[in-house]
Amino acid sequence: MGVQREPGQKGVNWSNIAVGGIMNMFEVTTLGQPLEVLKTQMAANRSQTMVQALRSVWARGGVTGFYQGLIPWAWIEASTKGAVLLFTASEIETATVRMGLSPAAAGLVGGMGGGIAQAYATMGFCTCMKTAEITRHKQAAAGITPPSTWAVFADIYRREGIAGINKGVNAVALRQMTNWGSRMGFARLAESTIRSMKGKSEKEPLGALDKIMASSIGGALATWNQPIEVVRVEMQSMSKDKSPNRPAKPTVFNTLGYIYRENGLKGLYRGVTPRIGLGVWQTVCMVSFADYVKAWVNKK
Repeated sequence: MGVQREPGQKGVNWSNIAVGGIMNMFEVTTLGQPLEVLKTQMAANRSQTMVQALRSVWARGGVTGFYQGLIPWAWIEASTKGAVLLFTASEIETATVRMGLSPAAAGLVGGMGGGIAQAYATMGFCTCMKTAEITRHKQAAAGITPPSTWAVFADIYRREGIAGINKGVNAVALRQMTNWGSRMGFARLAESTIRSMKGKSEKEPLGALDKIMASSIGGALATWNQPIEVVRVEMQSMSKDKSPNRPAKPTVFNTLGYIYRENGLKGLYRGVTPRIGLGVWQTVCMVSFADYVKAWVNKK
């Protein structure tokens, strides 16, 4: 994910913190949140088709329904997790390339390290609250004013403490580790393949369309871990129509078993279609676009 440093540059590249936050804010505010909402809707309601999920989200407020949870949780998450991801992944990738790893292997290791760091440092409570906002019962339909998102946050914290607002954080960490390890690894592998096909060396830059294509491949292939995402959504869901067979104290493994028993293998891949779109857009923003922004910043 990291671009090569300028000749003579030493030490930590702190500008990647700002670049990561800015790029992730752009990603989530454009296509990211609508795809996130649709993906979460399908993962939490595994009997719904894509059309039914779209109708359900639209019924919650039209266009604004697709941006549910954007403010403040997605913005807080994006501005912090992007900074942690880009900074950590870039430093690891640069270090491992210097140690002799291939770009694909370095991207894999950097992405895994960045994904783990962002999950535990910033994403736990934000991801939990976004999912709660998308899945909680909306009492307004019954003529009752629903509690604000901050009231829901305070209620969960009062009842369950820090563990409650970080519910499912281990699943988030596993997802992010596999997400960004796969996205960056596959994207760098695709870049190397494109260079080889065009007869370019590793030091020769690719064109914008080539980088976008490589990132799209990386983002799409990285959705192999969709079962982890469905497990994460189920653990954080506040849906009222839960099965009596659902684990009272959900963990990654007992939730995985519960979903498989209730919905089979197909249930573990609910929401994978919008997640492919989300993965492609996230990888294009945080790999291709971010590479250009980092290169521009380094020249200043």
